[in-house]
Amino acid sequence: MSLEIFDKLFRENTFLWFSKEWFTEATLRSFSYENPLFLYGILAVPFLFLLRLLIHIAFRDKLDFAFPEKNVKTSWVTWLRIIPDIFMGLFVACVLIALARPQKTNEKVEQWTEGIDIMLLLDISESMLIEDFAPNRLESAKKVAKSFIKGRFQDRIGIVIFSGEAYSLSPLTTDYKLLQAYIEDIKYDLIRKGGTAIGSALAVGINRLRDGGSKSKVIILLSDGDNTAGNIDPMTAAQLAQAFNIKIYTIAIGKDGQVPFGKDPFGNPRYVENTLDETTLRKIANIGEGKFYRASSTSALKNIFSIIDKYEKAEIKETRYKDTKDYYDIYLTWAIVFFAIWMLTKLTFLTNALED
Repeated sequence: MSLEIFDKLFRENTFLWFSKEWFTEATLRSFSYENPLFLYGILAVPFLFLLRLLIHIAFRDKLDFAFPEKNVKTSWVTWLRIIPDIFMGLFVACVLIALARPQKTNEKVEQWTEGIDIMLLLDISESMLIEDFAPNRLESAKKVAKSFIKGRFQDRIGIVIFSGEAYSLSPLTTDYKLLQAYIEDIKYDLIRKGGTAIGSALAVGINRLRDGGSKSKVIILLSDGDNTAGNIDPMTAAQLAQAFNIKIYTIAIGKDGQVPFGKDPFGNPRYVENTLDETTLRKIANIGEGKFYRASSTSALKNIFSIIDKYEKAEIKETRYKDTKDYYDIYLTWAIVFFAIWMLTKLTFLTNALED
């Protein structure tokens, strides 16, 4: 019988005390023992009875009669005298198992936390296709964002994408697989209107967070440009976030100078001049009582998300439940049975079986 089936039978209490399954290797190995040293005593039982047999042979009474060797015969009946010893050995073994306190423990661990509400605001404008990150800024940001989500526990996370306009891609949820699927499907052309509407993105994120019941609310804004679109001023949106006790982290992504962006008609890398004005993102982070970060490589972006991950960790509380059940009574019952059989065999002809 496999250990899985045995555990199921244990849980359903379908084993009766007289089942032979109590003595199978799978059963005995499945227990945890409170006093395991007693189990070593079982190894000594056969040697004790062998020693008893040798002493009996050496010191038994002998008759002073001589018989011709041809008249001396050994009968199988004489082996019946060891049957009581077998039952005595089983009795001792069962007592030792019972003293070892076989147990089954089911431990249940519950982890819980109040969680944090987090909105990821991701710039998907055309400039996010610049290839100073491998393979480009957008794909690098998506990869790091998915890794960040994977490491959270019971936090509700939502996603807002923006370029010339801002849209809520996902409301706050703890379905992290769904969030990662959403991120995987993000493309720069999901929003037709060009530009970078940072203020609008903040407004959409705030709208999602303000009605949440979490004590801690966070916006992580990732962009590679200044606010060039939308009808909401980023500073006004940041002040609104502060009013709702929403912390804002801003990340400026990209390198300054000549950066690769697509290919020319001959298939060679095309370079464009890139500059990034950090002023707006710095002010937003300052008003939102968060931090500003600059990421000029994929590894730097990973480190930034790792830092934010450590900053915004809710305390995880753990409750453990242990249900321990003893099974020593089963083996004590068997010990009584074997002792009773030993007593019966001691009172029968088995003890007086003819000797060699």
